[in-house]
Amino acid sequence: MSQQRIVISNSTLIVAATLFFLGVLLWQLQSLIIVVMISVVLASALAPTVNAAEKLGLPRFLAVLLVYLVLIGGLTGAAVLIGPTVVEQIQRLIRKLPNYLETLRLLAQDIALRLGMTDPEELDPINRLFDTKALTSWLIRSSQQLLVRSYGVTRGIIGGFISVILSVVLSGYMLSGSRRLLKGLISLFPSPWNARLEAQIHPVALRMGGYIQGRVLVSGILGVVITISLRALGISEFALGLGAIAGVTNLIPFFGPVLGSIPALIVATANGGWTVLWVLVLFVVVQNVETYVLDPLLVGNTVRLHPLYQLLAVIGGAQVLGILGALIVPPWVAGSATLIENLYLKPKLLAEKNQPSPSTPLPIRSGQ
Repeated sequence: MSQQRIVISNSTLIVAATLFFLGVLLWQLQSLIIVVMISVVLASALAPTVNAAEKLGLPRFLAVLLVYLVLIGGLTGAAVLIGPTVVEQIQRLIRKLPNYLETLRLLAQDIALRLGMTDPEELDPINRLFDTKALTSWLIRSSQQLLVRSYGVTRGIIGGFISVILSVVLSGYMLSGSRRLLKGLISLFPSPWNARLEAQIHPVALRMGGYIQGRVLVSGILGVVITISLRALGISEFALGLGAIAGVTNLIPFFGPVLGSIPALIVATANGGWTVLWVLVLFVVVQNVETYVLDPLLVGNTVRLHPLYQLLAVIGGAQVLGILGALIVPPWVAGSATLIENLYLKPKLLAEKNQPSPSTPLPIRSGQ
């Protein structure tokens, strides 16, 4: 019986060793890679505003500085104006959460008794579901699992704060020297790939920046609408805090709107009456308006990424990087989809279209 021998060449060993050490190096530099990813996304989102300011005659570095000053000033002003009220309302909501859960437990028990569920064993799942300590512990564990993934790549809260500052600074450098930086990176590739990649800079930046711009704009609109609507529905005590929660969670596609509606529904249910029905209707209407009007208008037309790929990007990003990944991975997927579409799919379809069909007769040369 013959034996087959597997021969591994020296070049294969060198390539395998290089890939291994490269993987180890990337793993050790994961914090820096995350910072660079955030910086690229932030720079892509602010690039159109910087370009517009530059067209007004401002030098590039001055346009970048002006945009960042306006952005930081706007965020600081919003934090000063509504920040204390939002924090106070959320803290009050957390303090009242055990009472709300107890009200929900009694309401669920009353419904179960009306349905004929009088056996204590049948009521035990309801008691466990609305057990304040158990529910609080579950919320803390779930939040920690998401936050730990985010903190794990930023080395804690202080490291996360430093990473945010570093991302802002790096994105500013990218914007101010983007032309020289991109030209230097593209020059590393041989011809004709350098020209092809240079042509993809604008569409990739447009999709990545358009995704973030659209999500922030949609979330801001929904946060304001939900705040005003909750105040009109009689939940003025927590309207601003609940609107802020809904707006921030809405930055995460698909799952964010559902998570943002839970606190408002708990408060509405505990208040009793028809309030919970109107609040439920409010969030259903808002979700449909976002899905069928705002997202296609402000996000979909620019990003042009299939919802399934967005969902997979959110899930994958959350699994690896927690909340941070759910925010920054989708725009990178959108940019990668642009490269695949323009550098592979379109040339492939064009080549297939120009390829002669097997049934097409070949032209006959004269004289044959």
